[in-house]
Amino acid sequence: MTNLLQKKNMDSPDDIRSFNKGKMQIASLQEATIGRFVFEPGWKWSESVKPIVKTESCQQMHTGYLISGRMRVRMDDGTEAEAGPGDAVIIPPGHDAWVVGNEPCIGIDFTGAKT
Repeated sequence: MTNLLQKKNMDSPDDIRSFNKGKMQIASLQEATIGRFVFEPGWKWSESVKPIVKTESCQQMHTGYLISGRMRVRMDDGTEAEAGPGDAVIIPPGHDAWVVGNEPCIGIDFTGAKT
């Protein structure tokens, strides 16, 4: 662990991961990798990301905060929840997710951006 102050601006990310109807901007800091996601209306993990990662559901843990838009999540066991602006979320591995409505879903992912 370091006691060095670090900062990166998400408007100048270290990496941008683009996929169908979405993107993730990545800031890599020494102790953390943080992502800002923008999912357009019509984005759905199982249609936009699944063909890239080739798993049946998202196997990444997400700890995040939604800035705008709405997202619905369905866990592999069928449990569902919806999140919107101001919501902090923990989404365990084993889920699908999609944008609800006609507004882009924008948020920050504190744990799922590294991989």
